[in-house]
Amino acid sequence: MNSFTKVKDLVASLEDDFVKFYDKGNNAAGTRVRKGMQDLKNLAQDIRKEVQDMKNAE
Repeated sequence: MNSFTKVKDLVASLEDDFVKFYDKGNNAAGTRVRKGMQDLKNLAQDIRKEVQDMKNAE
């Protein structure tokens, strides 16, 4: 469950940058959003692998 907490924390940390980019047009915030979404993708992939490994171990 630690991985799930990391996902929630990452998404929550990006909220301000989403608002700055979409509502205020701040391009630097858009760059931070893209980086955060890439980190989220990598974390999700790690979780998928972990779940698959645990499932196959049974």
